[in-house]
Amino acid sequence: MRLQGHLSASQRGLNQSIGAMHMQLELMGISQENVNGFDKVGYQRKDGVISSFAEFIGIHGVSKAVDDSVGRIARTDQPLDFALGEKGYFQLLNNSGSVELSRDGRFKLSESGELLGLENQQVLSAGGVPVILPFMPEKYSDIKVDNNGKLSIFNPETRKMEYVATLGVVSSEGNTVLEPNMKQGCLEFSNVSMAQEFLEMVPKRRAFDANRQLFMLQNSALSQAIQQLGGG
Repeated sequence: MRLQGHLSASQRGLNQSIGAMHMQLELMGISQENVNGFDKVGYQRKDGVISSFAEFIGIHGVSKAVDDSVGRIARTDQPLDFALGEKGYFQLLNNSGSVELSRDGRFKLSESGELLGLENQQVLSAGGVPVILPFMPEKYSDIKVDNNGKLSIFNPETRKMEYVATLGVVSSEGNTVLEPNMKQGCLEFSNVSMAQEFLEMVPKRRAFDANRQLFMLQNSALSQAIQQLGGG
């Protein structure tokens, strides 16, 4: 910006302060998202990643990296609740025909014996087809799943457990997880540590406050220069 009287004032410092504040707000938003997801089943912590081009593209240079470590596992004693003790994801087929990856193992049965996710997605087997029981069990406790995800159901006619399918568990790259350490009657809550989130929030807030103070000083100096020039 060029003012009359041949006085030049650069806005680069102001823009840098504003950009830095936007960046810190974005990072604090990711931390707040983690705090909100603390008690969510299957939620995985996000880390803010700043691109080397962030100086030029601003908040568009901030992305999220997923922490895929195993979260807190709690027992529910519900036969259709499942948790994964290793890294990996259940495969769920939604109504649009696309496959979702999720660590939320809150499943249910349809009237036709289909194993469904919380939002009525079809749970897929290791073979990539929906898991459907050959008959409805007398009680859900007649359904058993071992550590490798092999699902069996008790047949009252033969008085034996009959194999149905193996629940499909894959890595984020789509590779089959052969030993998912599946736990029946359990759910996995988030892998978020509240103490860690609050500790990491402190330097972000300090950086935001520092840039806000710098912006105010720069803005005040620029305003004074404009007033003095106008008065002259």
